[in-house]
Amino acid sequence: MNLGPDHILIAPILIPLVAGALMLFYGEAQRRVIAVISTVSLVVVALELVDKAAHGSTSVGLYLLGDWPPPFAIVLVLDRLSALMVLLTSILALSAVVFAMARWDRRGQHFHSLFQFLLMGLNGAFLTGDLFNLFVFFEVLLAASYGLALHGSGTLRVRAGLHYIAINLAASLLFLIGVSLIYGVTGTLNMADLAVRVPLVAAEHRPLLAAGAAILGIAFLVKAAMWPLCFWLPITYMAAPPPAAAIFAVLSKVGIYVVLRVSSLAFGTAAAQMTGLGSELLIWGGFTTLVFGTVGVLASQGLGRLAGCSVLVSSGTLLAVIGISGLGGGSTMVAGALFYLVISTIAISALFLMVELIERGEGALAAILTVTAEAYGLGDDDVEEDAPRSAGSGPGVPGATTVLGFCFLVCALLLAGVPPLAGFLGKFAMLSAVLSFRGLGGPGIPAIGIGFTAAVIVSGLAALIALVREGIRTFWAAEHEELPSVPLIELVPVLVLLALTLGMTVKAGPIMHYMEATAISLHHPHVYVRGVLGAATMPEAGE
Repeated sequence: MNLGPDHILIAPILIPLVAGALMLFYGEAQRRVIAVISTVSLVVVALELVDKAAHGSTSVGLYLLGDWPPPFAIVLVLDRLSALMVLLTSILALSAVVFAMARWDRRGQHFHSLFQFLLMGLNGAFLTGDLFNLFVFFEVLLAASYGLALHGSGTLRVRAGLHYIAINLAASLLFLIGVSLIYGVTGTLNMADLAVRVPLVAAEHRPLLAAGAAILGIAFLVKAAMWPLCFWLPITYMAAPPPAAAIFAVLSKVGIYVVLRVSSLAFGTAAAQMTGLGSELLIWGGFTTLVFGTVGVLASQGLGRLAGCSVLVSSGTLLAVIGISGLGGGSTMVAGALFYLVISTIAISALFLMVELIERGEGALAAILTVTAEAYGLGDDDVEEDAPRSAGSGPGVPGATTVLGFCFLVCALLLAGVPPLAGFLGKFAMLSAVLSFRGLGGPGIPAIGIGFTAAVIVSGLAALIALVREGIRTFWAAEHEELPSVPLIELVPVLVLLALTLGMTVKAGPIMHYMEATAISLHHPHVYVRGVLGAATMPEAGE
């Protein structure tokens, strides 16, 4: 079933584009109003897109810019996966915008405009149907993220931000080279058309196609922060302003999304064997990233770096599951991974917002930044320049320490995967599917399932140990010190995000049904191809 042309598909791109441009002509108060209207509108539109995509497991929405026929047109494609990612981005964006209005949007120029352009790039990357426009939207979101990472200045933030810029510029160059090679061999960059053409590539051209796919894969894995391409992430996210770090939590998931989309569509099944874009690399790369992130969580000297390493744990887990699924693990495994993706991203985003609220006290934050600065060869003066001292604006919330302590506890339980919360449900769904995986042959539970399960359990235990340690240091050991006043405008976004995770725990059944339908559609790429190119373009046997 094709949903037909619907202009709402382009709304997640146009709304932040128009809002970001308008903000350049208005003052601070008007910019805040536009930012709230824009992000609320995005949430409403995203909910409508999810509803449209959920009408049937085979539903695909198509929007042709300029009304040119595919594969020549610039196409926006809506399915369950893209709708899910747009909704996740919109929810995190609204929380981050409200949080930033307390004080962070005044610490530099054009925060809200940059934020809106970042949302434009994110939504475009999730909705686009071809690789070149994926590159364009990547560049839009990266250019905006550069400004957000440097927002507020400070030596530590600038140094980490410049490192982030250099890494991503190199990845963008690889992206463009890979896209060029693939286009030179296949003559198309439309992902649905690639699914048809890649298996038909002549034998003498396959090495060049494999080279292009490998270069493109490296660019994607830099975005997904797979080891050893992930060293930039913890320090960059820790040094970024909290509202920027909160939305950055979904940036690595853009890489995960593209790996999942391209590996299941353009380079799936037989095409993967031709190009060498196989699942083994994702399995071992994801496993190594998971172990590296776990060690980083245990070694972290503060909540900011701990949250950054938690992103690595999440990315490593998802990459490994995608790799195992590519060996024939089935849709159940991917459904659990998608549930875990949403929960872990929301929990990490909430943790980034809480970091500055909890460590706003001068002594705690200065001590943490001192440790990080020493690793960068900076002095005490540089640390003082980076450390925010002032509290947010607005009346404080009575009992803020108690509320923050409760939020911190819920966040810790979500990241550790402790039952009965949604973090446990996502991990349980993944691990139960992995343990029943027989793709490598042999009787009994395969070694890959046992190893992955052990790594995930240990990573959860490590997160629990590290977060409990930080909680004791903050809320118990220093109970004679009162935390600074927390304005309601900073506390509400955290409460809303964590309330969503609790809601997902209660409504886990319907949500898992949506995830399962999404995973099934990914394992049947002919549905996507027919939705974009029309009927009789890709037989079911070729999926």
